[in-house]
Amino acid sequence: MTRKAQKGAVAPRRMDLTPALVARVHRVLADEGPDPMLSYHSDADYAAIAAEMLADLQPGTPCWLFAYGSLIWKPEVPHVDEMRGTALGFHRDFCFRVVRFRGTRATPGLMMALDRGGRCTGMLYRLPDDGLRAHVEKLFRREFTVKPPNCRPRWVNVAIEGGARVRAIAFVMNRKAPSYMGKLPPDEIANILAEACGHWGSCAEYLYQTVAHLEAKGIHDRHLWRLQQLVAARIMSRQP
Repeated sequence: MTRKAQKGAVAPRRMDLTPALVARVHRVLADEGPDPMLSYHSDADYAAIAAEMLADLQPGTPCWLFAYGSLIWKPEVPHVDEMRGTALGFHRDFCFRVVRFRGTRATPGLMMALDRGGRCTGMLYRLPDDGLRAHVEKLFRREFTVKPPNCRPRWVNVAIEGGARVRAIAFVMNRKAPSYMGKLPPDEIANILAEACGHWGSCAEYLYQTVAHLEAKGIHDRHLWRLQQLVAARIMSRQP
């Protein structure tokens, strides 16, 4: 049995939030474009940050990426191995505001990040050794654009089966970023996710895809499971 077929995977539970409900939130929207009041990372910035990160990787050591959200169901780069793992000292949460991609300036959305405290089970992906720096730069371009970044790349400790630990790149919430919302009540998060949409799609779709793919990997996040129930109820009540 390979690590791609680890023990513990179970048949996915039936979600309240369905593709049909997600479709009610979807709207076809034009990209409003970058905010002229913000500063954005350049190609040189991404190259420098990637070089700094990889300088901390010991020669001959595999480079792992810890995926906790959309990188599970929409990976940006290829990988050569995967396994479940638990990031120690962090939890996933909808904790930063977005006014582009999955929200607009008129109807901001919320996106998920790793925030301090707790434990978070997700997927570890081993990046190819060949072209590693280019892969890392591509990841960084996707995960953060503005200065200061909402989510900063850093090395985190991830526990794996058997009690071992590996170091992996993860995107961790920058609490000093202006978009950081802190710990919001589940009802408030659900209200936003049931409404917000941008040119990339809706926040409801993001939640649906994340929960569905976590379940398919044998990972049950009780917080997100409750959240998808709340969002489904909000959508049904607003748009019968």
